[in-house]
Amino acid sequence: MKHSSGKAGGQFGSLIISAFFVLAGLVTLYDTLSYTDRDSQVFPQTVAIILIICASVSFVVRFIKPTDNGGFGEGIWWRRVLLILTMLATCFLMPVIGFLPAGVVAFAGGLIAAMHDRWTLSNILLYWGSGAIIMVVFYTLFKFALHVPLP
Repeated sequence: MKHSSGKAGGQFGSLIISAFFVLAGLVTLYDTLSYTDRDSQVFPQTVAIILIICASVSFVVRFIKPTDNGGFGEGIWWRRVLLILTMLATCFLMPVIGFLPAGVVAFAGGLIAAMHDRWTLSNILLYWGSGAIIMVVFYTLFKFALHVPLP
């Protein structure tokens, strides 16, 4: 059985990314050891453990059973770049402009990146209206029900 260069490249890249996420999960777990409040450890530890498990499974499956599917695949590259830049911008803007305005930035960038249909007035009203409701509900839940300090 011959391996094509695309298969080998996708295979190697997938293994590297899986290993990176295992390492990121381990670093996060190690970082949580320095947290003084036990309650603040629970969420990052849970996410780190899930990340380690999922990335390990991905690594093992990809190592044992290589596939032709690897890398970005087909698609529109600017949508991926927009989504990544939007998430980074949201992370940097949140401490400066606050949770809700940064949420609007994240929602707008994600919506533009994900929208493949034609923009119509009904789509705009439906998506932006539902997005506003979701953001306000999350803000209310975190701020008032869970008492999470938000920027």
